[in-house]
Amino acid sequence: MIKDKVVIISGASSGIGEATAKLLASKGAKVVLGARREDKLKQLADAIAKAGGQAAYQVLDVTQQSENDAIVKLAKDTFGGVDVMFLNAGLMPNSPLSAMRTDDWHQMVDVNIKGVLNGVAAVLPTFVAQKSGHVITTSSVAGLKAYPNGAVYGGTKWFVRDFMEVLRMESAMEGTNIRTATIYPAAISTELLRAIGDKATSQAMHGIYEKYGIPPERIANVVAIAIDQPEDTTINEFTVGPANQPW
Repeated sequence: MIKDKVVIISGASSGIGEATAKLLASKGAKVVLGARREDKLKQLADAIAKAGGQAAYQVLDVTQQSENDAIVKLAKDTFGGVDVMFLNAGLMPNSPLSAMRTDDWHQMVDVNIKGVLNGVAAVLPTFVAQKSGHVITTSSVAGLKAYPNGAVYGGTKWFVRDFMEVLRMESAMEGTNIRTATIYPAAISTELLRAIGDKATSQAMHGIYEKYGIPPERIANVVAIAIDQPEDTTINEFTVGPANQPW
């Protein structure tokens, strides 16, 4: 059941996060939106409210533990609890290692790994106490196989794969009933490519996405499927991409 569930979404200001917020709100979920761009969050919350849905929002830098804690508090204060944490914020400034774009490397680790850790740390005590909850993450097909120019990005997404699998196993062992879902998208048309500063990599990636990219609503559908399962059922992994892309 999606109706009346309180769902926190990071990276909610565009792309997969925005599409998921709109879809879940249309199905009766109470969505709590987090991202760095407050103007985009306000526009999205207003659009959801205008369509008859319920939304709250707060500026969120996932690299800051205090801001992750604050958005969990916002969900509780506004809607009375938290049922789902969708950790969707991510960066993909790919480049060959020889380009030595070390600032990009560290930024990916901070957002793609530490952002997930911070989000889980913020919500896990609540989920453990109530013996229910759902953690959903956006990984990548680069979290399943290696790609040139994606050593660090892929490494961050492989981390997410391992982390989420252990979270699932430990929750089952501890009887806390926390469900997990990791999504591995291929070419989805979002703002992800904007962060690529390496010119050759950017051109190559834009070519792939222009040829194959499908809308972020396709991933929103998958998030809805995961949440809509009975509470005793976890669909732990989804690999999703364009039918015509040989990823």
